[in-house]
Parts: sequence; structure tokens; C-alpha cells
Amino acid sequence: MNKPTIFGLATSAISVSLLATAAFAQIASTNPASVKAGVYQVEPAHTQIGFQISHIGFSNFSGFFSGASGSLTINPANAGVSKLQISVPITSVQTTVSKLNEELKGGQWFDAAKFPVATFTSTKVTKLADGTASVAGNLTLHGVTKPVVLTARFVGAGVNPIDKSYTIGFDAFGMIKRSDFGVSYGVPMIGDDVRLTIAGAFVLQP
Repeated sequence: MNKPTIFGLATSAISVSLLATAAFAQIASTNPASVKAGVYQVEPAHTQIGFQISHIGFSNFSGFFSGASGSLTINPANAGVSKLQISVPITSVQTTVSKLNEELKGGQWFDAAKFPVATFTSTKVTKLADGTASVAGNLTLHGVTKPVVLTARFVGAGVNPIDKSYTIGFDAFGMIKRSDFGVSYGVPMIGDDVRLTIAGAFVLQP
């Protein structure tokens, strides 16, 4: 009986890997029309709100918030009826610097003790020609509410093979000026313009 060669084993491993990748790729549909209409809840373990600002012009420094909660009402046949409401705890802020994490929670920055939650509530959702959607709404941060427009892109939808929940996901991005919300410490040496990036997962409710 011939023993398997290293080349043969490697080829078999690659084949199995490719088959597994193909199987998992079929779990989520990338067709927006496949999305089930209904009310969804935020899936907090896989939802992040990222931010990026200029640090003295030398680097674009990033961090993120987690632990989001909220809901999404969606009907792929009528984007205009869609509604989004998201809340995120300010104390969840994380960067690559532990000391900075605590500073950002303090009074010079987000003042989490006084303003523990940031919220976004949509006011209008418009489907755009390039397949994205414009999501206009009100962002409340640091006790200040201002209108913000996000651009959202559909990522995928399908049954999560782990918990069997029907899940949909979106990416979104937008720009704000932190000084508009009273978070002006360090401006202009530390950037005023903040790029927001959101990775959002939502679970269909019965």
C-alpha cells in the first residue's frame, strides 16, 4: 500500500480548506433583496463603532466603542420605512493605550460619568444609486445632539450556523467634528475631524 506523500497531504488539506471556505461563503447572501423584512435587535458581540482622528498630524489614531444596543426596522422593498436606533456605553471606549482609555473617559474628553451613553436615532433612510444607503439622523454625544449623515453598505444576510439566528450585517461610515459636541480638548493639535466607521450585526426578532 502506498503511503501518502507530503505533497499529497498538502493537496488534500488545501482542498478541504477550499471546500470549507466555499461552504461558509454560502451562509450569508450578499443580495440586499434577500433580506427579511422585520424588526432586528443589535447583536452586540459583533457590533463595533470605530473612530479615527489625526494625532498632531503624524498619524491617524484609532479606537472603538463596543457593547452597543438598539434596534433596526427594515423592509428591503421600501427603504424609506427603515428605522435605526443605537446606544453605546462611553465606558466601552478602547484604544491600544490603557492610560489613554482612562483619559478618554474623563472630564477633558467624553466625561463618561456625566454622559454615560451616546445614541444615534435615524430620521430618514434613502437608497442610493450605487447600492448604498444614506442614513440621516441625530447623534447625541457628550450631552449635545446634532444631525449626522451616515453612508451604509449591506454586507450579508442569512442564518448564523452557530446560534441559528437570522442575522444581517452592514458597514457604515461618516464624519463629525468633535468640537460640535463639546469635546474640544487638544484642538487643533489633535484633530477635530473624526471619521466614524460602524460594523453592525442585527438579529431578526420573532
